Amino acid sequence: MPVRTLFAILGLALLAASGTAAQGRPVPVERDPAPTFTSGVEMVTVRVSVRDRSGRIVRDLSRDDFRLIDSGFGRRIESVFASDSALSVAVLVDISGSMAVDRNIDRARRAVEAIVDSLQPGRDELALFTFDTVLREIAPFTSDLARIGVPRLTESPFGQTSLYDAIADAATLVGRRGNRHRALLVVTDGVDNGSLRTAGEVSSVASAIAVPVHVITVGGPLDRRDGIGGAAGADGEIVAASLADLARWTGGSVRATGTREELLAVLGELLSGLRYQYVLTFQPGFRRGWHPIEIRTADDNLVVHARGGYVAGRARLKW
Repeated sequence: MPVRTLFAILGLALLAASGTAAQGRPVPVERDPAPTFTSGVEMVTVRVSVRDRSGRIVRDLSRDDFRLIDSGFGRRIESVFASDSALSVAVLVDISGSMAVDRNIDRARRAVEAIVDSLQPGRDELALFTFDTVLREIAPFTSDLARIGVPRLTESPFGQTSLYDAIADAATLVGRRGNRHRALLVVTDGVDNGSLRTAGEVSSVASAIAVPVHVITVGGPLDRRDGIGGAAGADGEIVAASLADLARWTGGSVRATGTREELLAVLGELLSGLRYQYVLTFQPGFRRGWHPIEIRTADDNLVVHARGGYVAGRARLKW
């Protein structure tokens, strides 16, 4: 049989096979609108902490133990590695006028003291910021934790509260630190009455630079039914919900504490989860903008804590 005739027969067979395959039911997968090359694609990095039902940190998981859902679609996880790393933590303290009520500023000072005592000198690094309508650096990042203390918080509460603006600016500074494991701890009553940015905008900023925002509330509408400082009722509930969403979207949390023992227990849980983390990487989706994600494990008895999404493409906020 001539070679040209053989090629013709093979070509007809391939066409027939492709036509038969096309008759099958399509699988719902996300597809790029045009062919793309993965070389040089910026990977998305998500830091994940995993606990069992008793609250203990789970170690020694592999890539096969994780599942990633991106905007409703399964997505391949490219790599997973775990590390027990030093921490870069910034503490952001609310000194606005509402913090003068019920001695909330004194509670904030005690919270800062407890945070300093919970870190490891010489290994972890800490910075201290305050805010009302502007962000102020009280102490720069240092691993000499003795240099950061409550006496530095001598300012009297005054003025309006630009909570969301301060979180965005402080998270950006934390994102520049070299340690893999970073976080922003915000000590506040939860009231915002002066920000130019919304909770959603700020969560996009913090998520893009992989900085979880953990909020520790002191006497505000997040842990009191009657509200505080004019933020009671519907307004207080809206602020509280927005702040809780911001924390959750960045992979953080909102915690209400009363006694020092409660505060130390909360800090112990937060810092242990920050210190031992899994780092997952994957290729971003083709659609620009916000992508909600969910990280699961093959074992349904494990509890996964991670940020709620990422920003793909160039649709990022610029300040």
